[in-house]
Amino acid sequence: MTSHTSKTVFLLASFLALAAGDNTVYAESQTLGFAVTKWNTAMHETRFMDECPVGPNPGNWEIWESTLTPEERRAYEPIKINSFPPAFFRGANGEDVCEVPTSVQDPPLNVVEGKYGYGINLDGNTDGAATPKSCKHENFTSLNGETGVDNQMYRLMGCVEAWRSYGHIENNANGHRLSSGLGMILMEITGIDDLMNDDSVKVSFYRGVGSFTIDSEGRVLPFTSYEIDHDNGVPRYDDRVSGKIVGGILTTDSADVNLPHFGNYQYIRQLIRDMQIEVDITPDSGKTSGMVYGYYGVEQFYSYVRGMLRNFPNRHKYSCSPIYVAAHDLADGHPDPETGECTTLSSAFKFEAVRAFINHPDVEKLASTSDNSGDLAMNRR
Repeated sequence: MTSHTSKTVFLLASFLALAAGDNTVYAESQTLGFAVTKWNTAMHETRFMDECPVGPNPGNWEIWESTLTPEERRAYEPIKINSFPPAFFRGANGEDVCEVPTSVQDPPLNVVEGKYGYGINLDGNTDGAATPKSCKHENFTSLNGETGVDNQMYRLMGCVEAWRSYGHIENNANGHRLSSGLGMILMEITGIDDLMNDDSVKVSFYRGVGSFTIDSEGRVLPFTSYEIDHDNGVPRYDDRVSGKIVGGILTTDSADVNLPHFGNYQYIRQLIRDMQIEVDITPDSGKTSGMVYGYYGVEQFYSYVRGMLRNFPNRHKYSCSPIYVAAHDLADGHPDPETGECTTLSSAFKFEAVRAFINHPDVEKLASTSDNSGDLAMNRR
């Protein structure tokens, strides 16, 4: 039996035991895989948007229409469905306001003013004062009463209705990933000696290829196999961090991690700096949920916002310029060494995942076929 087959058999036995509720500590360390099925910005949303006392933000179209007279508005009515040019090229000199967000002065973004938010203390203080790794900012209190919570991403986007849990932005993104498999995040935990308590494990992050395995009701099935996206046996994503398990909850050390992301017809390689994960790895159902905390680059985030609005030009419930300005104003992490201005936004994300078998590329097999592949390529030329 090959070592690859032995590992597969061992993992299968481990998963079957876990599904049966068996938390036995095995002599050989275990490996667990997960496929992320949902990813959302963590937002504390009250029923009547009390955290947004000024109300939700107007969209790009609404801001543009507010500058027109009734006669001008009626003149544009016949092309309302295809209104991309007039709504976007409204800069002082006809600039595209998403490509040049400073070319227009839109009303300031309405931001979250509530006390509570999801997240953790990322910069080490509880008063919001500047530190070597952060700029001065307001903190939140977590829903369980912990102070010093850093989550400027929520403060930035929490009053943008399209971004909230019932909005179309992240629901579209989750739907696109589910139907296509693009931007699939795979997480693998290795070196597990005890599923409930282990003070040293390794966590790796990959991009999966192929589609999710779903049932007849569109739900992702746990305990199925996924392939790692690789180039000649080298994973295109392969960041690894240390972690520990306490009471069945996995937490990781702080580290910069690259994760794939696809949504709203955009694919990005997203870097989350000082990232930490918290997730329950023990549910018998094979389905779980967790949190990701860390800092998200301002320019990285705005690039996603800009491209998304261009893909959905009509009646989008946000506008590029106010988000661009507010994102730079609210940035609280990783000061630029030359300007002192912060370049990242403290953030928190909720995710759901299922247990999965993660198939690593067979490097030996790839090596043995590489010469033949070259010969075939030569023959084609």
